[in-house]
Amino acid sequence: MTAADAIAPYYADVVRGPAASATWLRTSDGVRIRLGIWPHPDAARGTVVIFPGRTEYIEKYAEVAGDLQAAGYSVAAIDWRGQGIADRLLKDRQIGHVAQFTDYQHDVQAVMAALRARNMPKPWHLLAHSMGGAIGLRSLIDGQPFARAVFSAPMWGIQMSDALRPVAWALSAVMPKVGLGNIFAPSTDKTPLVVSQPFADNPLTTDAAQYAAMTHQVETHPDLGLSGPSVQWLGTALREMKLLSTRPSPSVPCTTLLGTNERIVDPEAIRTRMDRWRGGSLVMIEPGEHEVLMEAPTPRTAAIRATIDHLASV
Repeated sequence: MTAADAIAPYYADVVRGPAASATWLRTSDGVRIRLGIWPHPDAARGTVVIFPGRTEYIEKYAEVAGDLQAAGYSVAAIDWRGQGIADRLLKDRQIGHVAQFTDYQHDVQAVMAALRARNMPKPWHLLAHSMGGAIGLRSLIDGQPFARAVFSAPMWGIQMSDALRPVAWALSAVMPKVGLGNIFAPSTDKTPLVVSQPFADNPLTTDAAQYAAMTHQVETHPDLGLSGPSVQWLGTALREMKLLSTRPSPSVPCTTLLGTNERIVDPEAIRTRMDRWRGGSLVMIEPGEHEVLMEAPTPRTAAIRATIDHLASV
């Protein structure tokens, strides 16, 4: 049974925004995940549910939650299984891992049950970033009751070199069969990106203060940090993205935000999806890297404005 277990930690000392209340949730397959909630006094506009990307955690979205609160929304966010301070699935907690990509839907179901149990104000809206965009698209296709959706650099494809792509497909198919699915995927690092890579030419943000905040969070609370994905994660993610690409876009009105210098997910896959999303629009954020919601002030303001404008047009 999916249920809230107890109050969970929330690292208010490292956030750029309002503090959240955090609780543990238990999924139907027994994994403990974390839910953060930023309530609004009246929340007449409803609730925005944030699906973070790979390696991310609740605290990283406090500033975004503050923007949404100021616009009249309550906000909820999740630590997915295998990251943040949710249950890690391997002995080496730095490896991002999941057995099957659809296992994340157990986490979604636990969150939706918690929203219902807490009578979170409706309508409910989805704000999904990167890996959360793949999870979110599956959730919409499966009929989760979101009135509107905003995607930020959704992982509907991953950028890889022509040489690496067939290697990634081959290794992710073979290695799990010989008991090596839990090792790091090729070309990934054993240290969180924001710790191992200096600000200069990083693929996340053009804003030094935002990047420093991300680094500070995982250096201050190392249990939040996550490094590269496992071969198993890579294989199941590739298969899920390929399958999703064959599915029609749901009827939920959608806006997708994409930085003009996106270097992590595949912009062409995003453009292809949005071209055939009835009631969908693609908003380019310039200049923008992968984290357009955590960019320099001008592009970040544009991304937040586009988000709130879309949600408010119910």
